[in-house]
Amino acid sequence: MASIVLPDELKPADGRFGCGPSKIRQEAITALATAGVELLGTSHRQRPVKHLVHSVKEGLAELFALPEGYEIILGNGGSTAFWDAAAFGLIEKRSENLTFGEFGAKFAKAAAAPWLDAPVVVDAPAGTRSALVAVEGVDVYAYPHNETSTGVMHPVVRAAGDAGALTVVDATSAAGGILFDTTEADVYYFAPQKNFASDGGLWLAAVSPAAIERIESIATSGRYIPESLSLKLALDNSRLDQTLNTPAIATLFLMNEQTRWINEEGGLAWADARTKKSSGLLYDWAESVSYATPFVANDAERSQVVVTIDFEDIDAAEIAATLRANGIVDTEPYRKLGRNQLRIATFTAIEPSDVAQLIRSIEYAVEHLG
Repeated sequence: MASIVLPDELKPADGRFGCGPSKIRQEAITALATAGVELLGTSHRQRPVKHLVHSVKEGLAELFALPEGYEIILGNGGSTAFWDAAAFGLIEKRSENLTFGEFGAKFAKAAAAPWLDAPVVVDAPAGTRSALVAVEGVDVYAYPHNETSTGVMHPVVRAAGDAGALTVVDATSAAGGILFDTTEADVYYFAPQKNFASDGGLWLAAVSPAAIERIESIATSGRYIPESLSLKLALDNSRLDQTLNTPAIATLFLMNEQTRWINEEGGLAWADARTKKSSGLLYDWAESVSYATPFVANDAERSQVVVTIDFEDIDAAEIAATLRANGIVDTEPYRKLGRNQLRIATFTAIEPSDVAQLIRSIEYAVEHLG
């Protein structure tokens, strides 16, 4: 496999197509090495870092066209930590969890905490998505906007007929790359290592007044909540432009650079068009050749930021290994899905022209692998 050498004219200018951690733009890395030096190694309770946190919040408010009364809050740990925090401080009694991949299922597992009623789990086979069903007694409806493991996308919508419940959307691989209506969610939470082209270690969320009221109500209910997983403490600290514990300053800096870049280029509508273009190139190609097909059969459910493509009569692992040997990395499928496929990120930082070159590289690899 290593003996197959891709011609330079077929290679992408940047060979990073991983679904997280994802490609970080060189401009942001350069900025971190210059302007960021003044922040690294300094107190997160002092003005420069607090100003950085404030800038991140302002940038996200602009990007999401944040409605009146909504706030941006952030906390330590990624989306995995947020699932546990939601079980402690957001779900009052019972949730409904849509599971159509690994990450939706992980939130459902966290929502099965012993102090809560068993969640209503609406499951769907990998490659498809489940649908919201209004259920009496449910006070949180939760689902991924984009299921990173399978490349399935779900629209950001509220459950019909249940106005009192909160809609909680896992946007880890969607935020910053897919246009949506913020008013359709009460909590739109994510981590910065996908479309925001940064590192992990933080979670961020756009929260509605109803979600804030729920957070504050549960915090005073007498329920035991560890400080590190307290959404009330995260809310209070965010209002002070800080986090409860020391944040990763480089992560915040890189995210701020990416958010500013997206806003300057045209905002979320621009990012949405860009990821649609990149993913469309891959889907159109997969449907045009005999040996590949999009894993998600229903094109209305296909992700525009995580593309999964099945292969026939050729080992996709050999394709991925050939690409990796030539500097094109992280196209392997999600490990637990166990399919003969490639999984390719088309996040906002990835150039559509590089996606076109990736396709040419795959075709060359397939031809020479025989």
